[in-house]
Order: sequence, then structure tokens, then C-alpha cells
Amino acid sequence: MSVKPIREHAGKSLLQKLLPEYSGGKHSMGEAGVLITPEVLNNTSGQTWDLVLQQNPWLTKTKLVAKPDQLIKRRGKAGLLAVNKTFDEAKAWVMERMCKDQKVESVTGQLTHFLIEPFVPHQQEEEHYICIQSHRYSDEIFFYHEGGVDVGDVDSKAERLKIPTGATLTADMVKMLLLKKLPAAKQPNMSSFILSLYKFYQELHFAYLEINPLVMLSDGSVVPLDMAAKIDETASFLCQQKWGELDWPPPFGRAAFPEEALIRDMDGKTGASLKLTILNEKGRIWTMVAGGGASVVYADTVADYGFGQELANYGEYSGAPSTEETFVYAKTLLGLMMKYKHPDGKILIIGGGIANFTDVAATFGGLIKALELFAEDIKENKIKIFIRRAGPNYLEGLRKVKVAGDRLGLGLKVYGPETHITAVIPMALGLIDPLPEPDLSGGPCGPPTRKKIEVKSAKKDSTPAPRAEKHTIVTATAETTSIVYGLQTRAVQGMLDFDFMCKRKAPSVSALVFPFAGNHYVKFYWGTEETLMPVYTTTKEATEKHPKASVFVNFASFRSVYETTIEAMTYPSIKTVAIIAEGVPEQQTRAIIKAAEMKDIGLIGPATVGGIKPGCLRIGNTGGMLDNIVMSRLYRPGSVAYVSKSGGMSNELNNIVCRNSDGVYEGVAIGGDRYPGSRFLDHMLRYQDDAGAKLLLLLGEVGGTDEYDLIESVKSGRITKPIIAWCVGTCASCFATEVQFGHAGAQARGDLETAAAKNKAMKEAGFYVPDSFDKLPDMIAKVYTEMVEDGRIVEQDEGETPQVPMDYTWAKKLGMVRKPANFISSISDDRGDELKYSGVPISECFQGDIGVGGVLSLLWFRRQMPAACTEFINMVLMVTADHGPAVSGAHNTIVSSRAGKDLVSSLCSGLLTIGPRFGGALDDAARMFSAAYDSGVSPKDFVDNMKKTNQLIMGIGHRIKSLANPDQRVVIIKEYAQKNFQDNSILNFALAVEQITTKKRANLILNVDGCIAVCFVDMLRSCGAFTREEADDLMEFGCLNGLFVLGRSMGFIGHYLDQLRLKQPLYRHPWDDITYIQDLGGDVVPDQ
Repeated sequence: MSVKPIREHAGKSLLQKLLPEYSGGKHSMGEAGVLITPEVLNNTSGQTWDLVLQQNPWLTKTKLVAKPDQLIKRRGKAGLLAVNKTFDEAKAWVMERMCKDQKVESVTGQLTHFLIEPFVPHQQEEEHYICIQSHRYSDEIFFYHEGGVDVGDVDSKAERLKIPTGATLTADMVKMLLLKKLPAAKQPNMSSFILSLYKFYQELHFAYLEINPLVMLSDGSVVPLDMAAKIDETASFLCQQKWGELDWPPPFGRAAFPEEALIRDMDGKTGASLKLTILNEKGRIWTMVAGGGASVVYADTVADYGFGQELANYGEYSGAPSTEETFVYAKTLLGLMMKYKHPDGKILIIGGGIANFTDVAATFGGLIKALELFAEDIKENKIKIFIRRAGPNYLEGLRKVKVAGDRLGLGLKVYGPETHITAVIPMALGLIDPLPEPDLSGGPCGPPTRKKIEVKSAKKDSTPAPRAEKHTIVTATAETTSIVYGLQTRAVQGMLDFDFMCKRKAPSVSALVFPFAGNHYVKFYWGTEETLMPVYTTTKEATEKHPKASVFVNFASFRSVYETTIEAMTYPSIKTVAIIAEGVPEQQTRAIIKAAEMKDIGLIGPATVGGIKPGCLRIGNTGGMLDNIVMSRLYRPGSVAYVSKSGGMSNELNNIVCRNSDGVYEGVAIGGDRYPGSRFLDHMLRYQDDAGAKLLLLLGEVGGTDEYDLIESVKSGRITKPIIAWCVGTCASCFATEVQFGHAGAQARGDLETAAAKNKAMKEAGFYVPDSFDKLPDMIAKVYTEMVEDGRIVEQDEGETPQVPMDYTWAKKLGMVRKPANFISSISDDRGDELKYSGVPISECFQGDIGVGGVLSLLWFRRQMPAACTEFINMVLMVTADHGPAVSGAHNTIVSSRAGKDLVSSLCSGLLTIGPRFGGALDDAARMFSAAYDSGVSPKDFVDNMKKTNQLIMGIGHRIKSLANPDQRVVIIKEYAQKNFQDNSILNFALAVEQITTKKRANLILNVDGCIAVCFVDMLRSCGAFTREEADDLMEFGCLNGLFVLGRSMGFIGHYLDQLRLKQPLYRHPWDDITYIQDLGGDVVPDQ
């Protein structure tokens, strides 16, 4: 999610629709034009020229302009502008170029989208230039009284007006600061238009809007002739209704692939992050990388080794994608790789940083499935596959994929965190021999064993004492405590486990805030002991009850994080706020930054994993699982303090730093958005002033200028400690078109913002800058060794590695423990990617159209019964659904509903009347008739025996129905059973009994309960799904009464809703329908 360019037609359409609203009716815009797509090449479907004319009759009534609408700059100079044309001329001009290759400067692409709009006759002096763009602390408007293709360097020419975040733009400000060179007569109208345009810009969350030329005609109307615009896509939840369906076109020169659309669609439907950009579909080197920052680092390293032109794709799969999502992603990549053969074969690098919470084994299940699908193609295309992955359950994932690779004969090379993140790349490119693969049969990778650096002669550290300056972000101590917003029990448990390992005296989390439940307590572990933590519904109450908590860790979603953060900053005890959510609109972030700086509150994020200070505080999931905390020795402080944009890469930095120095002193991921709450400089100044931080490490990225602020601080002497730095995104120079990298801010808006320019500037300023990220570990080792040798760092003896308390759930998942289950369930399973009924995925239930009867057969009988049986179940539910309001169950339900009871209580009131006298005869009838038939007794003897023993025959008898006036429910069920069941023995026996009983009294017929019962027994015994023993067991279990309960519940609920709909009052039974007996019990009336 990021700032993305939109088509000119989209921008003008929005302005045409909303300009009257934002100008109070003072300004309007003519036709925004019509977008012509490749569909016009097919006269039989989609967009045809006839349809275009039908929908836009103005096209034949005015002269027109035609031009490509594909984010192409300087179209006029490239000869891609048709001016003052008739409709037929414009049509011919478009058709001549549609879907044809066109070279624009150094980029060649296919022209596929054209804008046809009205031609506006005007004079050169009526052309002007305007541009609005956003910065960290302000919006800025550029205006020049001249415009057009030859306007020149507007950055130096234009008048500028900065509007600070939260400030109001006025007409006087516009006239005074922007319109000085515009004729006075034009100023009021132009000022009014600019005010309206700025409101439009703000309300629709634009991040960039340029109109050149902007024409003001003699009648005072203002017309935008050419427009370029970018919108903050993250604001869709705020602006979707006003935006409508926006198209996000790829840069000119890069085709839009259906595979990209597939992944983009999947990304929009999942909580994971799935991205794919195809750079060179014939390229030899393909990557499948987990993590936004990691994806850039992998592309960089390939490019830095000179293979940038062979890089085929850029993308990421991260944020805990499911097994199925990973399968689709891997299958898509492998399918693309098979399109074109390469004589030297191809390379697939499957990598990623050390995950925080993604189950590596689960995602690799999807990868293995894709490898199995393409195994033969992989071998035929001579594809070499190198894998490097780490994080939760990584060992199991690597084991599984290695076994699968060996079984399929793919020759996979598999590595874990014992190598750094990009170590596999020179191996994959053939630049070095592959390293020995790790032993995957043991436990997870432990912390590295390092020998202390030998110091020949100890020197005294001459570094000057740090300044005593105040910093907005308060450096954490072992007493720092926090409040966590959101019921993030996993993250909080991770924070407490870290605290315990660091030997803190008390947990670093004081309370949680969760507004969707009442105040309560949640159980956590402190080591191996259990402890209770309070949960409040408001931040206000949490801060009042815990005034010493100074850190607010906000896990609210991007939809609500603005309001919750602004509120938290109103409480004076909060000094630092960490915003975890990704996708926070830039306008909201900038407002948060302004509010925080006014209150001297430090911010980390948005879009951050947090930060970590060994021995003191861990924010959220920073550092990953506990085994990674141990592996990177984050339980005790080292000497290296780092700042990173990427949260995923912070885990890698922890690993790299630990293996090449004495470890991390503190680390912060500031977040990958364009405007992070705190900047590199904010943290580097803290580290400079902290005596414990000896060596500083920066991992920046393409986009933004924050690195230059740090350079100035080094040049001025404010920062004197050595800094090792690398800016990711160096691969951008290899791409012919603009690429949006994984983070919203990872996009250069000028030469100074490129990674290469930043790395060069930092190196010239005296930073230690390696030749590529792959060389960063060596650079850290080199500088650290020098600092130890010259006495600036004094190494300490490594203490005992703490034991890691492991949660039972996770240990069980890893297969390390077992215990008997408290419950056993064999009918449903909700643990996987999809709910299953008796092993059948819910999607298959719908695809097979099995209906309620089929679902019931799976959940009650644990098998899929034949269609005739499931249809019979449906029939039973239908005929038992209701029998009027007078029966006891319906009566109770009605009385309860009229007494004001809720639906569940009223339903239960009705259900509790079901028994031997009402509705509960089904099971008894089934047992009675089947037992009689199985014993071989004749129907007549059966009736006689029941009479002799004074027993009622269950299922026989009706209040009003007879053979001459049959119950239609019985007729329907009986006829269906006779037609569809293989055997009707019990039914025939019951009908024979009916012939005998009706001779005694006409209404002693087989009633609906009895008919359902005997037909159900016949169905179970003859359908082939059950053994005789299983069928008899089901009858004993009471499943027939269950059918009546299920069916009749529909009727009871109907009666409940009916009474509410009719607004019936409290029911009171009429006294004249009650016989009152006044005599006392035991009284005897004397003889007269």
C-alpha cells in the first residue's frame, strides 16, 4: 500500500464530479473526456466506437484532443498529442497507435489507453502552471503565471506557498504569496479556484497533483488541460465512495501481466502481504522472498553482483500467508519461469528474513506442493533452486522441503539462520562454491560461539562523555513499563518472556486496553508461573490506574489507529508511542507527527514491528520467537545500536550483528512509510548521547531524504561515533521503469533520493559503507575489531545462556511434547485453512450442493449418505417444522415471547415440552415397530400383545385424520419412501398394523411420527451406508427425536418472531378457562 499514480482521465473525472461541491458551486469543469481501451479493436464486445459515441454524444459536436493516458511524461515533445481534431480524425489517430510499440526517450512500451477530450482554444498568456505536493510537515503549492510544455524549471521559477499540517489556506495567502505576477483582474477567480483545488486535494487524499497548463479563459472559467496525479491508496477506507473504481496503471514500458493481477487480487482478500512485479519475463534469475525489506535486499544483491539485467521479478510473500496462498504464489512464479527456456538454465532463489510470527513450515507446505506440481518442468528447464529461511518452525520447514527436493530429484540447496540473509545469492549466481548445508536433524540454530578479540595492549577509551540532551523518545530502562492497546496476547506474552529472560524484576507490560469487552483479567506466564494482567475498556482508565507506564504500544488497525493514538497522547504519562499498523493514510500520520512533536512525545512507526533494547524492553513482536532472541543474544546488551526502516530486516540485523560483534545494544525499526513518526536522526542522536552505544548501524532505503539530515549531523560534529550504513534499493537503476518497492516510502522522487546517491553521500561524509548489503557483515566485523583493539569497546565475558520457557501449544506443534486430549471430536475440524465436516471441506459441501440433509448426514452420521437419503432428511425437517400454535411446544414459545423473554429462552421453553406425549414418539415408534418386525411376530399378534400388556402403540393414532381423510404429510413421506428406498419392510409392517387398528377406530392410523420413524429405519438399514449394528445404534442414540427437535425449532422460532412482529402483550390465561377447586386436600364431603 502506498502513494500510486492514477490516469489523467481518472483525475479529471474526479475533479469534474467534485469541483462544484468543493467550490460551493462557483467553479465547474467541462467534459473530463473518455478513456479508450484496446476493447475498441473488437467490434463485437466490450467498448466499441459506436458505444463510445452513444455514451458521449459531445464527441461529434466539438474539436478534440487525443493523447495516450499511461503515465507518460512530455507527450507533446514525443509527438503523442493530436490537437484540434474531429472525432473521425481523433479515432483514426488512436486506432493507428492502439496496441503498437512506442519508444518514449529510453523506454519502449505498448500504447493501450488513450484519452479523448474537448479541445479548448486559448491564448498562450492564458496558460499557467500549478502543482500541489505533500511533505512531512506541510503541503506545498507551486504556482507560475506561465505554463505549457516550455515552462522550464518550475522549481526555481514558481512562487511557493507552504501550508503547515493542520493549518487553513486562505484567499489572502494565495493572492499574496502565489499570484503576485498574475494580472490583478484574474487574481480573485484564480485564488478561488486554487482554494477549491486544495480542498479537493486534501479531501480525496492526493499526495501529488500537477496541472500544466492550467488555462484561465477570458470568461473566467478555469480548465485543466494536462494533469498528473498520485493518490494515497491507503486512504481507500476513507475515500472509496468518492473515488469510485480507480485504476492503478503500471508505469509506461512495463506490461501488465495477468499473473500480477492474480496476485494483486489475492493480496486484497487476505491479511498477508502478496506482491508480484514482473520486470523481465525472459530473465534468468527469479526470486520468491518473504518480507518487504528482504525483497529489496535480495534484488539489490543480485544487481550489485552485476546480474540486474537478468532479474526477472520483484515481489514478496509475507505476513503469515496460508499454505494455500503460498502454493498459489509459488505455482504462479514457477509457471512464469516455464514460459521461456534459457540455454544456461534458470535460478530460483527462495529466501527471506528471520520471520517474527510466520510459521515457516506451514508456508513451505504450499511451496512443496508447487514443487511437486512442476518437478519435471523444473528439471527440463535446468532450474537451480537455493533456499534460505528462518523464523518460527523454520527447522521443520527446511527439513520438509529438503526431503521433498531429494525425493523429486531437484537438488535443492537449503540454508537457515547460520548464514546471513543474502549469503545464498553469490552461491546461486555461481560466484562462489556452495557452503556446506546445515545439519537439519538437530535443534534450532543456537547463538554463535565467538572468541574474544585479543588486545595486545589495553588502551583507554578517549571518546568524550555524551551530552546531557533531552530526546523525545525516552530511552528504555529495566524499569520502563507500557500499556498495550489491543488484545494481542501473543505479543504481550512475548514481551513478558523477554523480560523474564533479561531478569527484569517485573513485567514491562502494566495493562492492556480492549474496548470491545468489559474490564477483566487475562492470564499470562511470568517464566513458568502464571500471572494475571488487567484489561481495561478505555485508555483513560488504564493510564489512571497505571501512571508509571510511559510507553503506549498501539496494535489498533489502520482504520482506528489515528483516533486511538491521538487520544493516548492526551495523557501526560505517555512519553513514547509505537504504532504497529500498516496502511495508515499519510494525512493521518502527518497529523499524528504534529501532535506528538507539540507534546514532546516520541513516535515509532507506523508500519513498524517496534524496537528492542536488550535487558530493558521489547516492543511487541520485535526480535521474533524466543529461540531467535537467544540465537541473537538479545537477552543482554552488546555495543551496536541500529536503526532500520524495515521491521523484518531488524531480525536479520540482530543476527548479523550478533555473529560479527558482541551484539545489539538497542535496535529500532522506524517503519517503511514515507513519513515515519521518528527519523533516523532522532535515534542516532539518542545513541550518540548514550554511553552504552559504541558503534552505530543504519539500514536506510531508497526514497526520502532523512539520511542527508544524518550526514549533516556527522559533518557538523554533532555525531562523532562511527556509523556503518547501507541504503537498500540500489537495484532501481537496473529497471527501465519505476518500481514501487515493498515499503510505501521506498520510491525515489528525485536523484538525491536514490539509494546509490545516498550511499555515495554517506561514504563521502565518513560513514563506513560496504559495496553491497552482502558485504555488510564483513564491514561490521572489521570496524568492531578495530574498536576493540583501540580500546573504544571493552569486551565482556559471555554469561550463561538463559533457558527458554516454551509454550505448551508451540512445543506440541513442534512435536516435542504430547498429552491426552480432554475432548475427542470426529465430526468437524476448524484447525486448517478450511472448515471440514467429517473430513469434507466446506467448499466441497457447496460445490456438491449437498444441502442441509447432506450436512446433517456428515455431522450426525459421519458419512455422506446417498442423495435419496439426504432429500428424505430435508423432507422430514419440512414436515416437522410446525403444527400450528395450539400444540404445547408452540404454546410455550408464544407465552415466553410475550413475557419478554429472548429468542433462545423462548425456544428452550418450547423444546422442553418435547417428550413421550408431544413429539418424542419417534424414537419409541421406531424401536417398537422394528423390534416387532425383527421378532417375526405377525401384525395382528403384535396388536393383540400390546393390548394384553396395556401398552400404547407409539406412532398410531391421530386426533382427526383417518384412512378416508389421510394426513397429507404421511402420504408424502410414505410415497417417497416406497419409491426411493431399496427396502420398505418396517413401513409395510406398520401399514399392516394400521389396517388392524383402523378397524377398531377410524382415527387409529399411522401418524406422521410413526411414518417418519419406520421409514427412517428402512432408510438406515437399506441405504448401504451403515451396517445393521450401526443402524440399530443410531436408533438407540435418539437421532429421530433429534430430527423432530431440529425441524420443530424452525417453527418455534417462527412463532417467536411472529409474536414480536405483531407486538403482542403479556399473555394471561383467561380465568373462565380454568376450573377452580376450593376444597382443602383430604376434605371429605359428609353424606346427606
